[in-house]
Amino acid sequence: MDATALVTPPYVAGPLRLEPFPALMLTPARVGNPSTGRAFARPYKDVSARLLRWQARGLVRADTEPALYLHEYSANGMTVRGLVGALDVSRRAAGPEERAVLPHEGIHPAQADELADRMEEMQLNPAPILLVHQGTPRLRALLGEVTSREPDHAFADRGGQEHRIWAERSPDTLAAIAGELASSRALIADGHHRYAAYLRLQRRGIGHPAGPRPTDLGLAMLVDQQDTPLFLGPIHRTLSGTSLADLRDAADTLGLEYAEQAQADAVHALSAARLAATDGERWAVIGLGIGADEAAVEVLHRRIVPALPHGPAAIAYHHTVDDALGGARADAIAVLMPAPSVDLVLRVAEADRLLPEKATSFQPKPSLGVLIRSLRDAASDPT
Repeated sequence: MDATALVTPPYVAGPLRLEPFPALMLTPARVGNPSTGRAFARPYKDVSARLLRWQARGLVRADTEPALYLHEYSANGMTVRGLVGALDVSRRAAGPEERAVLPHEGIHPAQADELADRMEEMQLNPAPILLVHQGTPRLRALLGEVTSREPDHAFADRGGQEHRIWAERSPDTLAAIAGELASSRALIADGHHRYAAYLRLQRRGIGHPAGPRPTDLGLAMLVDQQDTPLFLGPIHRTLSGTSLADLRDAADTLGLEYAEQAQADAVHALSAARLAATDGERWAVIGLGIGADEAAVEVLHRRIVPALPHGPAAIAYHHTVDDALGGARADAIAVLMPAPSVDLVLRVAEADRLLPEKATSFQPKPSLGVLIRSLRDAASDPT
């Protein structure tokens, strides 16, 4: 298999289950600290021991009882709230109707294998993958009751995020939450490769050949997109080895609208059905002629790029317009992309299609180190 090829990760079967677990939490001074990432770096087999040393120094708090955690964080004027628990990945969907978790991007198998190896060596899920869904009114009411009490933890981290965390352990509340989640279907917002790594670890069944296994679960945060939505932003492209003339020829070949315009007009024309492109001097607008269930990024990568007479020799990805424009020149064009809507991404995933790589940017993501899950103790997961 081509090491650069993208493949679809397996689908987890419903019911959607988030199980309680006993969290590890870094001290606020360590959360959002740029140096914290080094604590999870090579040698990975030493990470657990490193965290134990930190715990002895009061830099890590370890819960002794499992809980579902309601984590609320605020950054750049946005507040996101989600349930953090151990996602059950032990069952595979036999058909589309059984799917509980929907990926929308493909994964590189080698990268997923490497992440699984890291987690196996660390014996940790160091950060939750981000899932979004549409919660039921009853679930929102249940979580509203949780947030009506004082949080168990409240702090601002070194990166500027503000956090509030509630640990929910009431059997009645946990059962009610489980009932509301059972029929949900969640879209992966961030963490496709970590999700695939969870599935690899589950198949390996490390350390526990029989019975409930820590690797049957993987750390996840489930956000109600109707309640405290994540922002879905665009990811722009720079196509090296390609010119605006190449882009015009591709548009002509495909019967797409191509028109050179002033910069202000081209940027203003950017929409779900139009791209804007520049070589740093001239600007063009490409009309995509797409339907309601097709994303602009699909047209670019699956129709326009294959039709280019030259290049691209490489594609670079940028989260800001300024970064994209910084790479524009005569032989490298910047392509400004619209952000797809969450509803469109969900329709694509439900139709069993994958968007091209780097198609979505869900923001803001929580800082590293707020909630960590250990794989060392099988008793940390429900029996």
